[in-house]
Amino acid sequence: MSPVLAGVLQLLALIAALGLSYKPLGDYMARVYSSDKHLRVEKWIYKGIGANPNTEMRWPAYLRGVLAFSAVSVLFLYLLQRVQGSLPGSLGFASIDPDQAFNTAASFVANTNWQSYYGEQAMGHVVQTGGLAVQNFVSAAVGIAVAVALVRGFARSRTGDLGNFWADLVRGVVRILLPISIVGALILVACGAIQNFSGIHEVGQFTGGTQQWNGGAVASQEVIKELGTNGGGYFNANSAHPFENPNPLSNLFEIFLILVIPFALTRTFGRMVGSLKQGYAILATMATIWLVFTGLMMWTEFAGNGPAFEAAGGAMEGKETRFGISASAIFSVATTLTSTGAVNSFHSSNTGFGGGINLLGMQLGEIAPGGVGSGLYGMLIMAIIAVFIAGLMVGRTPEYLGKKIGTREIKYAACYILVTPALVLCFTAAAMALDTPADSMTNSGAHGFSEILYAYTSGANNNGSAFAGLNADTQWFNSTIGIAMLLGRFLPMVFVLALAGSLAEQKPVPATAGTLRTEKPLFTGLLVGTIMIITGLTYFPALALGPLAEGLAA
Repeated sequence: MSPVLAGVLQLLALIAALGLSYKPLGDYMARVYSSDKHLRVEKWIYKGIGANPNTEMRWPAYLRGVLAFSAVSVLFLYLLQRVQGSLPGSLGFASIDPDQAFNTAASFVANTNWQSYYGEQAMGHVVQTGGLAVQNFVSAAVGIAVAVALVRGFARSRTGDLGNFWADLVRGVVRILLPISIVGALILVACGAIQNFSGIHEVGQFTGGTQQWNGGAVASQEVIKELGTNGGGYFNANSAHPFENPNPLSNLFEIFLILVIPFALTRTFGRMVGSLKQGYAILATMATIWLVFTGLMMWTEFAGNGPAFEAAGGAMEGKETRFGISASAIFSVATTLTSTGAVNSFHSSNTGFGGGINLLGMQLGEIAPGGVGSGLYGMLIMAIIAVFIAGLMVGRTPEYLGKKIGTREIKYAACYILVTPALVLCFTAAAMALDTPADSMTNSGAHGFSEILYAYTSGANNNGSAFAGLNADTQWFNSTIGIAMLLGRFLPMVFVLALAGSLAEQKPVPATAGTLRTEKPLFTGLLVGTIMIITGLTYFPALALGPLAEGLAA
């Protein structure tokens, strides 16, 4: 069987698995966030944190809950790393330096999981399991909660209430993420992923030397890192490591975990707003971009020139022979079109155009299908922009799901789409203008510039993957990328929740003959075009200096 055919068959199997899970999971999540009943364990949690889950919140109160919880999470994770050397189960590792502890705390709380350290050489069992893995659950639940709040903004009228953040947070963990993770961890263990709390072992090598490996609760952390679109690996090699991702079956299952909730949330959206067709339109937009990017990535990685490419059958540098080009291409697109950042190959070793595809996937805002929650609310923001543009073309007030998109709403949407490009481009410009950050680049020229651009694109868009040639473990990068991750995560949430509150206060507008049918293929095409044009106009000059220049020179 040819590698290309094998890749196509894997893609078809993935689509079939996602299709089978779409309706039951999407409907289940809609019931979770629409129910007025609480499980017994949830009541215990509410009592422990002193929250009343039945109290409705307007958007400022909902936002305060998000920010307060996240701020406490950053502080807790920072302190846990700073005292690691004194904790049991630290495997003899020292406490983490202040700049790296800040970067890591910001990274995992912001659902980014950018790692400027070697996980197996820096973090003990307590920090890995009690700190990082816990944040993989709750940071993902925060993203879903914010998305659900925006959906309620569309579904409700004449009220500013968006639900209760604490109830949404707890339900996301207890009813969605935790049950799927338990089943998923068992599947990964069956595939060969490790799950233990063993110490450091010295293993002999064929060359006569030895190598040290430590165990850990890898399978359980692996499943939530993919399911919650987090991405931080237990080992430095991430999902290319055989302890995390043993074989092609586990690889395909991990890709499924990355995509299943973001895609299914479009069904949840359609169910909660009372129109499944609206959910299908958003799904079609996400799926179109995802399939096109996957096809382009497979083509560019197979179509390289030169004797090395021809001998290997494509761009095999930096790829695991267990997976090959097709599975690596599918994985890399899935991880950069979502906010996952997990890798089963080195993105820095991709062809020039392949690296550009990964960069562009993040720069779209990771909305196809995007991170858990963040992909849905990012796509809905772009839908509002598309409706606004269509309204300008026909000369009427734009409407979406029965809500007028007026001056206030479009300002919130515009601020949302400006935040991350400003962070990415300003920090990249500063790093290239100064001498010290540039010293961290392994490569010069276009690829060296791509390393810097990729780092800040990944951080500000809460992805977490990296071009491996950049030494990011410096005070400059730990600090600036940490800031970019926090601002890139929480500033957009401010505008999303403000927009949700504004929409919820409105009186529904009845559809007329002039209303744009946003459930039709025409709108899907308009939405895809809007996304690509806005991203292209924003990032094209930077992309031309980096991956496009490298690809054209190859």
